[in-house]
Amino acid sequence: MTTRRRLLHLGAVAATCAAAPWMPARATDTAFPRRALSLWVPWAAGGGTDITLRVLAELAGERLGQPIVIENRGGAGGTLAMPVLQQSLPDGYTLAQMPQTVFRAPFTQKVAWDPIRDTTPILQISGVTFGLLVPAASPLGSVADLLAYAAAHPGRLTIATNGVGTTPHVVLDALFAKHGLDFIHVPYKGVAEQMIALSSGQVMAGVNANGFAPFVDSGRLRMLATFGAARSRRWPDVPTMSELGHGIVAMSPYGLAGPRGMAAPVVQRLHDAFKSALLDPRHVAELAKYDQEVAYLDSAAYGRSMREAYASEKRTVERLGLGPA
Repeated sequence: MTTRRRLLHLGAVAATCAAAPWMPARATDTAFPRRALSLWVPWAAGGGTDITLRVLAELAGERLGQPIVIENRGGAGGTLAMPVLQQSLPDGYTLAQMPQTVFRAPFTQKVAWDPIRDTTPILQISGVTFGLLVPAASPLGSVADLLAYAAAHPGRLTIATNGVGTTPHVVLDALFAKHGLDFIHVPYKGVAEQMIALSSGQVMAGVNANGFAPFVDSGRLRMLATFGAARSRRWPDVPTMSELGHGIVAMSPYGLAGPRGMAAPVVQRLHDAFKSALLDPRHVAELAKYDQEVAYLDSAAYGRSMREAYASEKRTVERLGLGPA
């Protein structure tokens, strides 16, 4: 082979190699998904968020033409799906719910992951409202009664939440510290487990998200207050913590994300399927069972919201002195 022919041959090979990476990417993007997807829910099965996400996953799977399998990984205040995302391939087959606690945990404890660096935002779904509850037969009839009991019986008031470092835990710490009081914190991995313990009198009070709805509706639990900016449309007679004078408004928006570095066409495909499922009347009705509404944000807007939440949680942790010693 002459020198000129050899150079032409090498140039053709180089051009082919340069183009090769793009060809499979286009084929993969248009064919996605080819198999089942996993959606990691960082809460125990049976709670309101788990149930609504199962409906959403079923509807989105129908639109994608592949099943979406729910994987529960409860504990650690809702942060246990983050290591899964960090260690997974960015191929679109692994997704996770992003609760508010993942934006707070890096400032309260040492973690190996970063909720912004290690994720690709897909979309925001909804948000939960928290309620302060007691057993139906409890003599504690108001938030004032709860604080009065804590003052009269130091070290005896037990309050359950959905985990250490969760929004309910942080809010309760701030409330009791403001009044110079304390309580015994009893964390649970799942809403169902917590509500059963509360309704049976194993703990005196509890704070959790909308998964408590069936227990309130059945008369097993009584709600003293909600943590939203306005009264719940479902329980309009229950006051908010803010209107009671405690200055507390605590909402917890959540969405879905995948591992860092996902291809834009795959993100768009997932976004479109989940957005359609999100607005499906069946999913909207399921959310309503837990006093939730659709709070949709697209991928870009959800990414901005995630960054804002991360910065806000840092300020909150610093203000409350909740960082590691």
